[in-house]
Amino acid sequence: MVKNSTQSSLEGFVLLGFSDKPWLETPLFVIFLLAYVLALFGNISIILVSRLDPQLNTPMYFFLSNLSFLDLCYTTSTTPQMLVNLWGPEKTISYGGCVTQLYIFLALGSTECILLAIMAFDRYAAICRPLRYPVIMNPQRCMHMAAGTWFSGFANSLVQSTLTVVVPRCGHQVLDHFFCEVPALLKLACTDIRLNEAELNVLGSLLLLVPLTLIVGTYGFIARTVQRIRSAESRHKAFNTCASHLVVVSMFYFSAISMYVQPPSSYSQERGKVMALFYGLLTPTFNPFIYTLRNKDVKAALRRALTKEFWVRGT
Repeated sequence: MVKNSTQSSLEGFVLLGFSDKPWLETPLFVIFLLAYVLALFGNISIILVSRLDPQLNTPMYFFLSNLSFLDLCYTTSTTPQMLVNLWGPEKTISYGGCVTQLYIFLALGSTECILLAIMAFDRYAAICRPLRYPVIMNPQRCMHMAAGTWFSGFANSLVQSTLTVVVPRCGHQVLDHFFCEVPALLKLACTDIRLNEAELNVLGSLLLLVPLTLIVGTYGFIARTVQRIRSAESRHKAFNTCASHLVVVSMFYFSAISMYVQPPSSYSQERGKVMALFYGLLTPTFNPFIYTLRNKDVKAALRRALTKEFWVRGT
């Protein structure tokens, strides 16, 4: 007897992940577990240092701690499930778990798109409008900007996730991915999804290309201002404050655009897995170390925190 498609869809999904390459699962489990631990350590460290060190009580580090908290949640929304599937024979996820994962992952990714643009504007205000910077980026405005960023990301996810979940799948439950993501889920559709493709491309363009265009334009103004600085030391300092952010922007937007600004009909499963790993696990792992390694203030704050902890334990 053929099951009702709605009933079947509510039973959950099979996540194939890397089961077509079983010899890869054990080494990938070790690599992903190590990356996840590093992501937890790096992002939690930046959050704690940004909050506890008075010298980092500035808009730049307020937004950086927001980014670290976002990355912490971002990788946690998918990596534990992926590790479970890599370690054991079960490759399943419940329907509720899949919908929750889809909504949270998409919400956090959407939030990061906007947050990276806000961080670029903060650098523009600091370098191009230094005298008005305390007024432009006052604490209340920073809180409003951060709140608006998070609200926009979750609102976008509500729309995209809902439109993805309601697509008929006619009982198709085998998802050739290691977590629930929009392009992979739309691949299971058994109906015309041109409307979903159009919606995905429009919202994807708005959330990826518009902020990226603003970031590029902002750094154009920054570059012009930096060129006018006579002191080589000041130019170097301005460059360092922007270089880390540019690296993070490049890593995130390259992989996200390759996934979401394309029709799902042209979606490649293998390429999708690689790109999803890049922005879902590797970027949150690398972000805190990119900022730390190039930022003297963060390194100094970490040294102060470690030294204080050492002396507290010693006494």
